[in-house]
Amino acid sequence: MERRDTGIPHINPWIIVISVMFSTFMEVLDTTVVNVSLPHIAGNLSATPEEATWALTSYLVANAIILPITGWLANYFGRKRLLMTSVVGFTSASFFCGFAPSLAWLVAFRIVQGLTGGVLQPVSQAVMLEAFPPAQQGKAMGVWGLGIVVAPMLGPVLGGWLTDNYSWRWIFYVNIPVGIASIIMTKLFIFDPPYIRRSAAKVDT
Repeated sequence: MERRDTGIPHINPWIIVISVMFSTFMEVLDTTVVNVSLPHIAGNLSATPEEATWALTSYLVANAIILPITGWLANYFGRKRLLMTSVVGFTSASFFCGFAPSLAWLVAFRIVQGLTGGVLQPVSQAVMLEAFPPAQQGKAMGVWGLGIVVAPMLGPVLGGWLTDNYSWRWIFYVNIPVGIASIIMTKLFIFDPPYIRRSAAKVDT
């Protein structure tokens, strides 16, 4: 990796697309993967079907709450730091969702998932667009968008298969290898531009 005059390593921008696609895919998948497993979650955690829907609603509400302030958080803390923190938080929350002993704990960890996951899509998009010249941004968006299109369609199929063949808990465990891959690729290939680093540096002083 050669460094530019800005101090940012020169990374193939398509590697950056793949890096941010992991986190985006994981987050969007979780908006639909739970749906078909709700009856199993309700039965296993001694909850009513209506109560079990909180496992879905809590995630979506937390997701919506964090979205409006994502831009401010990215400028304040830096995109890479925010992306890393969010992926680690989302992956950890996925692990604890799988181990949840009650519906209350599941909802609590789903809220953490929603808060950390809501950051992933807009920050990933900003990182990706920064890596491409304007003429190629449309093509990059098209490739990145595959994750957003495929993930919600795959969610119910994957969720149903995992629940029927293993356990509803595996719909959360499946995020862990994807999250680990995202953490590694973010660490290696994602770098903030100078103006973001200058803004984020104020937090450390």
